[in-house]
Amino acid sequence: QVQLVESGGGLVQPGGSLRLSCRASGGIFRLYAMGWYRQAPGKQRELVADITSGGSTNYADSVKGRFTISRENAKNTIYLQMNSLKSEDAAVYYCKLKRGPSNYWGQGPQVNVSS
Repeated sequence: QVQLVESGGGLVQPGGSLRLSCRASGGIFRLYAMGWYRQAPGKQRELVADITSGGSTNYADSVKGRFTISRENAKNTIYLQMNSLKSEDAAVYYCKLKRGPSNYWGQGPQVNVSS
């Protein structure tokens, strides 16, 4: 059974940085596409960034140039480096692993951006 454990959320001031981590267990991590999604109150969950098994990345327009997704297969972990954070980035951030037709989700750390 695939499990995802996230860490790194918290409160940061506008313009600040945070790094989220998501560690996977229960599968052959290097084979899977992974991604970060977020959901703000009253809004639908949206893609933030994703990364293929080969390391190709894709970003939402709203975070391009500010966020970086990466993966470290030796640690079964993906990261989301978030720089120049804005108030509109505040949300619950979810890690997703795609294995075949199935999607697995992490628990969703909260990211708050406020002065």
